Amino acid sequence: MLRSFLIYLSRAVWAQNLIMNWNFTWRTASRFVAGTRLEDAIRVVRELNAEGINATLDHLGEHTSTPAEAQQATDDILATLDAIAGADVRSNVSIKLTQIGLGLDEDLCAQNLERILARGKQHTAFVRLDMEDTPYTDKTISLYYKMRKKSYKNLGLVIQAYLHRSEADTRRLLKDKIHLRLVKGAYNEPPDKAFPKKVDMDANYDLLAKIMIDAALTMKVTGVGKNGRFPPMPAFGTQDEKRIGFARSYAEKVGLPKDGLEFQMLYGIRRDLQEHLVKDGYAVRVYVPFGTHWYPYFMRRLAERPANIWFFISNLFKR
Repeated sequence: MLRSFLIYLSRAVWAQNLIMNWNFTWRTASRFVAGTRLEDAIRVVRELNAEGINATLDHLGEHTSTPAEAQQATDDILATLDAIAGADVRSNVSIKLTQIGLGLDEDLCAQNLERILARGKQHTAFVRLDMEDTPYTDKTISLYYKMRKKSYKNLGLVIQAYLHRSEADTRRLLKDKIHLRLVKGAYNEPPDKAFPKKVDMDANYDLLAKIMIDAALTMKVTGVGKNGRFPPMPAFGTQDEKRIGFARSYAEKVGLPKDGLEFQMLYGIRRDLQEHLVKDGYAVRVYVPFGTHWYPYFMRRLAERPANIWFFISNLFKR
């Protein structure tokens, strides 16, 4: 119930206007967001790289309302790719298609996406399409294949374990050797589309992890690219130690080498676990969000874990 309410707040304009005007909100949000400027994000990536951790940069934004906003978002992502190359840091980018116009016009979105992929190709950088809520699932997969037909290979997708459809999607996408990142899912979906119980979602996450690891064994698996910008085919986005433990133990059981998979975690959460995995010889990539449009992302982080809510409330009394 609380999770659903927080996800609702993430899209409520009235709530955004209210909460972002509270002085302490950014103090809390900055735990999960690297900063509002591109230079802030590059600085954080340098720090992560120094610890042996790779990154994926996300210039925050979603559901742009005009073509001009979608164009500006595209230009911001191009600038991010240029900055990664200019700073020579070990990072790629993640983007949301509604940020570059999917909710407005699919052709507009496709044009903007192709510009991003072309710039990524120029810089030998990988681009991950974040998966949003279910009205956009099929459209996102369709646009992926449209870009693939144009010979863009620097592109991957996200699979959300809480969706009933994800097993079928995963098996289909892996047949085409698509780079996948597996996450639990952070939107509010009805029970006919998503598992309402955490125990069922966790079980599906482990099943999908097994399917991805099995697929990696049948392919020519390569580790992280030399510049740190390309991930292995299976990437597991989670801070859940049980899910990480399952993926590790199953990969070891079937003989997938440590450099044949990657663990991806969120900025500001479980740095101790990130460092532990690196010491154990695994590739770790931290999802580093930045920008002024941080409110929806921040609210979804609160919705994910009660501990995040208490962290937010504790700052309320430090004003």
